[in-house]
Amino acid sequence: MADTLAPTRSPATGEPHGQPEGTKRDFLKLVTGSFAAVGVGAIVWPFIASMNPAKDVLALASTDVTLDHIAEGQAVTVMWRGKPVFVRHRTAAEIQEAKDVPLGQLRDPASDQDRVQREPWLVVVGVCTHLGCVPLGQKSTDPRGDYGGWFCPCHGSHYDTAGRIRRGPAPTNLAVPEYAFRSDTQIRIG
Repeated sequence: MADTLAPTRSPATGEPHGQPEGTKRDFLKLVTGSFAAVGVGAIVWPFIASMNPAKDVLALASTDVTLDHIAEGQAVTVMWRGKPVFVRHRTAAEIQEAKDVPLGQLRDPASDQDRVQREPWLVVVGVCTHLGCVPLGQKSTDPRGDYGGWFCPCHGSHYDTAGRIRRGPAPTNLAVPEYAFRSDTQIRIG
């Protein structure tokens, strides 16, 4: 059997009937190339898929917090991406005190309105911006510093009721994480 699909010759003239459309070799190359591409894809796909974050990491990407059990004046700590996040239900006096501070007195100027989405709720990452300590002030028995917010006893940073640095070595305010209200009684951090 011939290796190619050669045209047959006319018995009368001995000339080829037409041009060949392809050979067996061309067909085998096409099939082999297709199988090779599928094989490479089957080998590479698990490697690429392993670069996606694991389910437990994705679960840490956001945290839901229910607010209805937090009484006025209370605060809770939740974990988000391995960091403590402080959620405080501020009193009217704490809110007014935060609004009354002239921005010129602040090391890292930010108004209270810029730091909250809905008035009584303040959400900040509970990590001191000086050396990464966790400030005190979440419990009613904790010292809250000279400004009624949080106090970092390691180096003496004082934060006010809006999480802004007021005294001590911390260079910036407590960070406000990305969060959104899902309802009046629930927020999603992250």
